[in-house]
Amino acid sequence: MLTTENSALVLVDVQGKLAQTMHNKQSFFDNIIKLVKGAQILELPILWAEQNPAGLGPTIPDIAELLPNQNPLSKLSFSCCGTEAFIKELETLNRQNMLVAGIEAHVCVYQTAADLVDLNYDVQVVADAVASRTAENKQIGLERSKAAGAGLTSTETVLFELLKIAKGNKFKEIIKIVK
Repeated sequence: MLTTENSALVLVDVQGKLAQTMHNKQSFFDNIIKLVKGAQILELPILWAEQNPAGLGPTIPDIAELLPNQNPLSKLSFSCCGTEAFIKELETLNRQNMLVAGIEAHVCVYQTAADLVDLNYDVQVVADAVASRTAENKQIGLERSKAAGAGLTSTETVLFELLKIAKGNKFKEIIKIVK
């Protein structure tokens, strides 16, 4: 079960023009924004990666503006785990559950999820907060992630699972996000 003490969010490559080509992009953008805002309310650490930012551009402003005190980790490997800086930051978190969101589901998200599983993390791919350019590739990415040992979840499932109870200030803030 996810708890705020044992979970972290991994944001994968929500960048530039590539992000604008995602299938069902507005729903994807809405969910990933909810997920980031919810993670912040719940005080989850966020690992933020960008694939070859010189080539693909920076993270889209709607996401980057939510993380003003944080810098993305630049990578060339498809998996976030192929980057030493990511692994070092991951190890300092001392968290067992990794929530993975971003693009593309069948490439960087899948490879990151599979590598995190291989590193003995419990991984949940947030299915409505990942995307690919085609619906078919998103489905393949989700299936491959699951076959590699990751679980599948949704933005609202994650947020309410982490909350545990329907009371308090954090609950009120999360309700504003999901409505």
